[in-house]
Amino acid sequence: MARQVSIADTRNIGIIAHIDAGKTTTSERILFYTGVSQKIGEVHDGQAVMDWMAQEQERGITITSAATTCFWRKKRINLIDTPGHVDFTIEVERSLRVLDGAVAVFCAVGCVQPQSETVWRQADRYGVPRIAFINKMDRLGSDYRRCLSEIRERLSATPVLLQLPIGREEKFSGLIDLLEMKALRYINDPTDPSRYEETEIPKEMLEEAAEARNAMIEVLADFDDSLIEDFLEGRDVPAKKLREILRQGTIGLKCVPVLLGSAFKNKGVQPLLDAVVDFLPSPVDIKPVSGLDPDRNVVERPADDEAPFSALAFKLMSDPYVGHLTFLRIYSGTLKSGDQVFNSGRSTREKIGRLLKMHANKREEIKEAGAGDIVAAVGLRNSSTGDTLCDEAKPLILEQMYIPEPVIHIALSPKNKDEADKLGVALAKLATEDPSFRVKTDQETGETIISGMGELHLEIIADRLLREFKVSANLGAPQVAYRETITKKVEAEGRYVRQTGGRGQYGHVWLRLEPLEPGTGFEYATQVVGGTVPKEYFNAIGEGAAEAAKKGGVRAGFPVTDLKVTLFDGSYHDVDSSEMAYTIAASLGLKEGLAKAGSIIIEPIMDLEVVTPEDYVGDVIGDLSSRRGRVSNLESLAGSRVVKAEVPLASMFGYATELRSRTQGRATFSMQFGRYQPLPEAVAQEVAAQREAKRNH
Repeated sequence: MARQVSIADTRNIGIIAHIDAGKTTTSERILFYTGVSQKIGEVHDGQAVMDWMAQEQERGITITSAATTCFWRKKRINLIDTPGHVDFTIEVERSLRVLDGAVAVFCAVGCVQPQSETVWRQADRYGVPRIAFINKMDRLGSDYRRCLSEIRERLSATPVLLQLPIGREEKFSGLIDLLEMKALRYINDPTDPSRYEETEIPKEMLEEAAEARNAMIEVLADFDDSLIEDFLEGRDVPAKKLREILRQGTIGLKCVPVLLGSAFKNKGVQPLLDAVVDFLPSPVDIKPVSGLDPDRNVVERPADDEAPFSALAFKLMSDPYVGHLTFLRIYSGTLKSGDQVFNSGRSTREKIGRLLKMHANKREEIKEAGAGDIVAAVGLRNSSTGDTLCDEAKPLILEQMYIPEPVIHIALSPKNKDEADKLGVALAKLATEDPSFRVKTDQETGETIISGMGELHLEIIADRLLREFKVSANLGAPQVAYRETITKKVEAEGRYVRQTGGRGQYGHVWLRLEPLEPGTGFEYATQVVGGTVPKEYFNAIGEGAAEAAKKGGVRAGFPVTDLKVTLFDGSYHDVDSSEMAYTIAASLGLKEGLAKAGSIIIEPIMDLEVVTPEDYVGDVIGDLSSRRGRVSNLESLAGSRVVKAEVPLASMFGYATELRSRTQGRATFSMQFGRYQPLPEAVAQEVAAQREAKRNH
């Protein structure tokens, strides 16, 4: 089947931002201007196309990333609108893993906010080229210059301003295009909100526009030597040449084109779409995707329909009409409904039942998809998030995506015995869809424990259980994901010897335990000299130590992290040694080492940002101090103050209600995981005692 749109004319982009910067509103305008929607859906009315879940419409927030396809200037744009709330960060993570470009939306008043930094770092992790859209230019206190300096300083990026605003705040009425040196004036026509006219630049702004254009050329001259000559000799540089240099600079991650506008007031969206087409890459403009073949050699797959098939499953979803959906980004080759594909990570074959092109929660059946396409497949039974699907004759495994560790736990129990089985099935389905949501059974208490990225995350899970799966459950109080670690280097012996007549068990190891940098996790190494422990037991010893660390430390039984375990000596028995004996010996050695090393409890610390009216600053800071918080910065912002602090997660449950009552509902806050740090000794003793009491109970 012939392609409708060439790979070079395809753009796979995501919209990323801090919560409330206007991502979904921008997405809705894009759908309207490209003709996908006949009317504009508003987030505050619960009418946004991209916010299709009942919970999203009720709360006015994005929870799940929605995919859709639209066309602009004969280019196909596959668009993913991602959540801004930190609790749903996995949605951003998996979207950026499969996208070629992103539009980062910033609020012109709030500028670079905490979650802006998080999503920017996620885009850095996957090397995704970006353009920036400074939204809400019509708001009181909007300041695009401050946004530019924060993008430069806080995100370590090189912003290139392509427009100037005509009018400030509520008088914002248009834009000056610095590439074409033209003014775009928006006409307030209620029948057609997208209308604008191109005019000459107002006389009073000519000088400012000329200076801004020179500043833009100066930045771009760093990427192109011929531009330096033009600039120094005072020659006018044509817009076409500047666009080409900007495109190369953006795709090469050297610069970030910056556009201005107000999506809600329908200003600046068409130039943003032009910028997506002009500056963001198609699948053929970026490096071919690479993976490992069965011999662990690195192999590349070019974005070409004729290349061997390869795709990444990046999202799973239960659809009430068609059942289980697997979202795929096809990197190379073609895929037809009815095809058999190979899941290389699990060494299983899968059959593609149907292929769908998604428009938020609506779907359109297609027969075939090619390189660069994002589609949903029906019928995959054994594939989960991060799995590679490929041609069985040319297998490869693509790089896995990063999945953050949960920071909060809640005990969950069915309302009655009849619902216990239904609850288990429903939780398993939700955990398959969302890799940042975990379910486990506490071996000591028998309780079902669900873990996630925050209170809101688990609240939405409980809500979905009731609405989608018709299961009602009782939720316990939130619990913090404490961890244990060590503070000094020690050596410990693990010895497991059993003689029971006939063949016995013999495992003997010497382990070195040492602390690692915070956030490193668990590492295992071997330094055995002279064959005192045979090589075939090395893996079993590593697994034994890792499993023992996961089961919990000696201080309060929390999982042990930021720990390096090195096997450096031991002994073996010709007949009695076995993998099981060494696994047990390693876990005994780890326990002994933890007791020697002075195990400590560490807790998650959150980065908090509170925006509050001036009158309540003292109250807010006083409350944070009572929560063991430490204020790190205090800034002024358009009649308000921004309080930045580091606060233990344990003291932040119910903070939203407390903040509302202290500030008469006028303050807002955002919070995200920062790092783990040691718990003060008095608090650690209390936590350990509570844990012990729970075990005994």
